[in-house]
Amino acid sequence: MSNNKILNIQKLGFPWETEDPFLMTVHHKDAYPAGNEKQGPAESLEGRNLGQDFTIKDGFRMYHGTTVPGFPAHPHKGFETVTIVLEGLVDHFDSTGAKGRYGNGDVQWLTTGKGCLHSEMFPLVHQDKDNPLELFQIWLNLAAKDKTADPDYKMLWAEDIPELELTSSNGKKTTVRLIAGRLQGNDSLEPAAASWAMDPNHHVGIYLLHMEPNAVYTLPAVSATLNRNLYFYEGEEIHLDGEIISVYHRVKLTGEQEIEITNGDKEAYILVLEGEPIGEPVAQYGPFVMNTEEEIRDAFNDYRRTQFGGWQWGNLDPVNERSAGRFAQHGDGRIEKR
Repeated sequence: MSNNKILNIQKLGFPWETEDPFLMTVHHKDAYPAGNEKQGPAESLEGRNLGQDFTIKDGFRMYHGTTVPGFPAHPHKGFETVTIVLEGLVDHFDSTGAKGRYGNGDVQWLTTGKGCLHSEMFPLVHQDKDNPLELFQIWLNLAAKDKTADPDYKMLWAEDIPELELTSSNGKKTTVRLIAGRLQGNDSLEPAAASWAMDPNHHVGIYLLHMEPNAVYTLPAVSATLNRNLYFYEGEEIHLDGEIISVYHRVKLTGEQEIEITNGDKEAYILVLEGEPIGEPVAQYGPFVMNTEEEIRDAFNDYRRTQFGGWQWGNLDPVNERSAGRFAQHGDGRIEKR
């Protein structure tokens, strides 16, 4: 490597490796077929390990779903999920009494805080055509003082998320979808209130780059203590500081220097995650993220005792009506419709 702008290059696995303040990132892309009357796949599910279906078959996975693909009710505590849906829909239900449907560019920012149960199902609402799904789920840690925050979520609706279109000297364009942070003098929508990203001094950035062939984009300098990772997940190759990076690689970059990205001859799609580290111990066991092993044991005991408020939705894999549209009904009764 020519200098210290590039600190590491790593092939992507599953899940994608992240750094403090992030915990994990997953990328789901499934070619779901037309839906049936229950909003599940209108084709046979024989030969699948239903309940644990994580192997692509016929272009899609059912995950933990048995009728509708997705993730039936499960607990979380001590961190946040940022779910970016590029295509398709997600139905959300949780133990605060909240529910909703979002997708096709929407982002849900969920603070699990002191604990909640939620389900994430992928309803196949179209019966006359395919229902493709593509999303990222990013786990963002909470500082110790915020791990007892009340569970809540905030919707960043697609129509409101800033999108920057930048043209390089050769006339080629880079489109930046700004989920969190500040770029080119533009601020993202506000994250959830308890989030590490709420303080601008933490420099949390989450953004998606779409680069035309041969486009050039420069990541700005931020700070020497910043953890910055670039995830090149679709395309052919990009050029960074004299290095050729092939698709499906993570590149750890320095945070205090500008870094020019030059795309190759095919469109490129990149996720950038960056932020100042929280710098606290992390104890994680499954869906619980705390600071010590004792706190993890306490979290399990709390869940066994309280079920984090319980589950009021009957079955563990609920979905909204097919015609529901995009909406968010919060635990306090507030309703947003799109």
